[in-house]
Amino acid sequence: MPLTGGVRPTARRARPRTGLAVGLLVVALLALVGGIAYAALLHVQHAKIRHELDWAMMHGRPADPSGCTWIFGGASDTGHAGAPPAGFPQHEAIHAVARTGRPQVDQVARNGTVYHVRTQLRGDEVVQVVFDARFQLAERRHLLWAVSLAAVAVLAAATATDLRLRRAAVLPLAEALDRQRRFVADASHELRAPITRVHTAAQLLAQRSTCADSDADRQDLDRLLHTTRRLGEIVDELLLSARLADTTSMSRPPATVDLAALVAEAVEADTPRAAEHGVTLTVAGADAPVPVHGVGPALRRVVAELLANALHHTPAGGHVEVRLPPAVAGHVELVVSDSGRGFDPRHGERIFDRFHSGPDSGDRRVGLGLALVREVVTAHGGTISATGRPGTGATFTVRLPVPGAGRADPPPPDGDPAGPRCPFWWRPNRDRADHEREMSPF
Repeated sequence: MPLTGGVRPTARRARPRTGLAVGLLVVALLALVGGIAYAALLHVQHAKIRHELDWAMMHGRPADPSGCTWIFGGASDTGHAGAPPAGFPQHEAIHAVARTGRPQVDQVARNGTVYHVRTQLRGDEVVQVVFDARFQLAERRHLLWAVSLAAVAVLAAATATDLRLRRAAVLPLAEALDRQRRFVADASHELRAPITRVHTAAQLLAQRSTCADSDADRQDLDRLLHTTRRLGEIVDELLLSARLADTTSMSRPPATVDLAALVAEAVEADTPRAAEHGVTLTVAGADAPVPVHGVGPALRRVVAELLANALHHTPAGGHVEVRLPPAVAGHVELVVSDSGRGFDPRHGERIFDRFHSGPDSGDRRVGLGLALVREVVTAHGGTISATGRPGTGATFTVRLPVPGAGRADPPPPDGDPAGPRCPFWWRPNRDRADHEREMSPF
């Protein structure tokens, strides 16, 4: 089974980045080791040059017969058998030492090399020793070339290893993940039809029930309706979760979205449901546009899911409030609070896990709704948090970056098939009223 468009490009991008990072790390280590080796070599060479200058100055002849040392002055003026380099001796240094008596040490870059020159008094004579460091310079160049070639070899090896790992491990793993997602999507899709038929049959049985039926029979029918409805919702959200992974066909280009308009739309849609259940629904801060950067249908699902969750867990006489405070510090907040049953604060993060149901949480978190909400918010570069206590209600806070304030995951250039992407689909009438949920679990 071939990979979908979203998995293979992701693997292609992730692995080269990993291989390049490993290669650069090894190159940095090589540079560190090479720098230490270069400093050590430089120290040894300078010590050798000082020794050569000291020996020649003291004994009047070079210690190294390699043809790199010349001595000028007094009886040692003939110095070495070889001809002295052009520009030596340095008469200015000789005259200065003769006048002041202070030794003078110089480095002269000439003739493609560096000469170390020491001029000082030896007895009554001024002696100048010249040392050619061409061999030392060659050693340094050889070391630098060796480190550079090693760095190039490491980068080449890291690239080759990366390609091999991609073929041998990463792509098969991505294919396995893709098959798993396809299985979830296919299984969810195939389960929708039979669950719908069962739910419809249960509705027909409930409609045909008469007053002569016993309370136990009606309770059994109610439980059957509730169970088939929940099965439909779970299958529906599993299918949505699977479609989240397939970003090729579900992704939409990010744009500027008015969050206030989405809030007003969701509140208007759920106001009849809130009134039916005796819940007061209010909204604040949605009277002026609140622009955010993202995918409109995905953000609409975030607002609707949080509002439906609050209404579901707020009893009659309770209160649900949706607030949009002014944008601060480069982000805007969406706050949905209710006076419902609340939850244990120890599970404030875990309620966003799939199918999590902690102690004292009732059925506040059953299914995938909040998990998918967090995935949408995260894909938009934002965060979501929840606070609450048992019996005192809950508050959900969504933070989204405003346009121009930077994003944790900026949108890709046109044509990039992998990303961001909030590849969520939307059912605008979902969770509007209980009778609508009874009529169709999807």
